[in-house]
Amino acid sequence: MADNDGLKNRGKTKADVKERRRAAENYTGVSLSTIGNYGFEAEMAAKNIENMIGAVQIPLGYAGPMKINGDHAKGEFLIPLATTEGALVASISRGMSVISASGGANAFVFSDMMTRAPVFRVNGIKHSREVMDWVDNHLDQIDAAVADTTSHGELQGMEFFPDGRSLYIRFSFSTGDAMGMNMATIASEAVCRLIEKETGAVMISVSGNMCSDKKPAAINMIEGRGKIAIAEATIPKNIVSEKLHTTTDAIVETNYRKNLVGSSLSGTLGANAHAANMVAALYIATGQDPAQVVGGSMTATTCEDVGGDLYICVRMPAVEVGTVGGGTSLPCQSEALQMIGCKGDGKAKKLAEIVASTVLAGELSTLAAQAAGQLGQAHKALGR
Repeated sequence: MADNDGLKNRGKTKADVKERRRAAENYTGVSLSTIGNYGFEAEMAAKNIENMIGAVQIPLGYAGPMKINGDHAKGEFLIPLATTEGALVASISRGMSVISASGGANAFVFSDMMTRAPVFRVNGIKHSREVMDWVDNHLDQIDAAVADTTSHGELQGMEFFPDGRSLYIRFSFSTGDAMGMNMATIASEAVCRLIEKETGAVMISVSGNMCSDKKPAAINMIEGRGKIAIAEATIPKNIVSEKLHTTTDAIVETNYRKNLVGSSLSGTLGANAHAANMVAALYIATGQDPAQVVGGSMTATTCEDVGGDLYICVRMPAVEVGTVGGGTSLPCQSEALQMIGCKGDGKAKKLAEIVASTVLAGELSTLAAQAAGQLGQAHKALGR
């Protein structure tokens, strides 16, 4: 039944998809008529999926408009969000309304590098030092190996992590407006083959989990992966009272005891109310890799009382997004990106600032609801 050729023959014409879906129906005894009713040409998904039988539709709404004062995202935006969780879009919209009424969110990208960390087998720590020395002394050859694989990516830095008969090298690449994971992987493999040839080290895996991709990791929290994006807003105390129905002190205490102390006691990597919620909804809507929601979950949310007003900030150390490649070329996702002016080249940092601002709005609204004791009531009223 399955298309076992996979990468060799993806079989993406409408007829191929229909035939495969019919085989799945016969095998499972389930009618897949709704799954088979989708609004784009099957060939458009040829690079996104194997064994395609149709599409799953997720409700799409928008939050906002939200005012953002960023280096790249400037103005007011309606944010597309795909989710099946009732109350989420309403909550984010409330946060955006409050932030916009307070002058908007400031959002900036502080770093932009995609990482890949191969692991080599070496003969011992002396051999590790020899490999490291060779790499440090042959950067021109390494840059040339990267350049042979891509015209968009560039090696920006390396870190060494020797451990017994293992040596990890964490490469950092600029990847233009692509999220860049495939680009970084292919370039890293080319560099590894060169290192193998010249030093006798053996690449065991192009990913040695020091990257660290799609897993919560302290190294990504500290050093960043993808884009480090930070968003902030100051909410006047009268707006906190009138629109959020609570006080600055109550939100600050809720954030302290919940996000900071509670997260510390539980050993959570990240300190936030529900940043992954906003990240998942925006990533799915705009064709990002939804597994990168892991990076979003490591957000740190801070709140302070500044002269009675509420200062709130989110630091996102791993915003792994792109505006070209991957799922961004699919028609629905492309339209969602166009809604926020983030389709195509030169827009990836803008998208990252929008992601951080959206997370800021969701964090503000949820912390306020919890401080006011309204979270359960809101979910009950809106279907959850």
